[in-house]
Amino acid sequence: MDNKNFETEAIRTQLERSQFQEHSTPMYVTSSFVFEDAEDMRASFTEEKVRNIYSRFSNPNTTEFVEKVIKMEGAEDGYAFATGMAAIYSTFAALLSSGDHIVSARSVFGSTHTLFTKYFPKWNITTSYFDINNPDEIEGLITPSTKILYAESPTNPGVDIIDLELLGEIAKKHNLILIIDNCFATPYIQQPIKFGADLVVHSATKLMDGQGRVLGGVVVGNSDLVREIYLFSRNTGPAMSPFNAWVLSKSLETLAVRVDKHCENALIIAESLQQNSKVSSVKYPFLKSHPQYEIAKKQMKLGGNIIAIDVKGGIEAGRKFLNSIKMCSLSANLGDTRTIVTHPASTTHSKLSEEERLSAGITPGLVRISVGLENINDILQDINQALNS
Repeated sequence: MDNKNFETEAIRTQLERSQFQEHSTPMYVTSSFVFEDAEDMRASFTEEKVRNIYSRFSNPNTTEFVEKVIKMEGAEDGYAFATGMAAIYSTFAALLSSGDHIVSARSVFGSTHTLFTKYFPKWNITTSYFDINNPDEIEGLITPSTKILYAESPTNPGVDIIDLELLGEIAKKHNLILIIDNCFATPYIQQPIKFGADLVVHSATKLMDGQGRVLGGVVVGNSDLVREIYLFSRNTGPAMSPFNAWVLSKSLETLAVRVDKHCENALIIAESLQQNSKVSSVKYPFLKSHPQYEIAKKQMKLGGNIIAIDVKGGIEAGRKFLNSIKMCSLSANLGDTRTIVTHPASTTHSKLSEEERLSAGITPGLVRISVGLENINDILQDINQALNS
């Protein structure tokens, strides 16, 4: 990161100051930009000049936000989107053609699964799933038409971990594009490009914003691949708004200090919940009981802020737990300053069949806890009273 530490780059990567010499980057809330003359306009549209033309293409605020993520992830280029799902859809749509094949981890976000199973088949794009706990399956699924290898790590909502270095080796061996959803870890905890990822995608709505305010997505990685994604997005219009980019760029200035505290709280809560008799299992990457603990320690700086617990008593017990929560929020979001509890089987992954949920590790009693920044004792007290109810 240009010999600067993560926190310094997050704070000091800024646009060049205007004639007003502002200390904090202003918002560029404009749809378009003007040209000096006809030649300037011609050269700009032919890309002989690199400059802002229209905010669907680029904007100073989105440029600053993307540049920060590029440096954080060790990437070459990037593009920002209105939402995390816009980033995922546009990345796949830009790089795939009819007849192409995806090999993906089965444990993916519900909307991503819906893209793979409902929409992409309309364009003759197929997907094969592998069990994230059995990566030996991967190579047997690869065919001559396979183009992309895709995974989340940690996964949503089961916080399973996959060996990114292994995925990088497989992708290189078979000449595949490796795309990693790094949303749960953030670039502060994990940089998949170091392990061989070609592209890294984020829902910036989550820990990047960290305060539940704005939507956003971003993809960074190989410049040639990002160029294809940019051209697709320039024409189809999923661009991030300047306002959201301004908010997110400021949010990244505090990412490290926020994530440090999120992870500190999460580890304490995970360790405590292991002792609760109302919980049959607790999964958190930095618990020694996690099946991929050693892999997590190898590729992650910290364990993240997401805990998956299985409440004894199945779906009714899970619902009763949520109904007994007093302080924590019931929401489908995560990565907020506020602790959030979610029942994936009835919310974020409800569109999956029961068989699909179970194969992705989503049991009826699974509860996802997005640990916030409240006082640790208050979070624990609320979760424990709800479990004991």
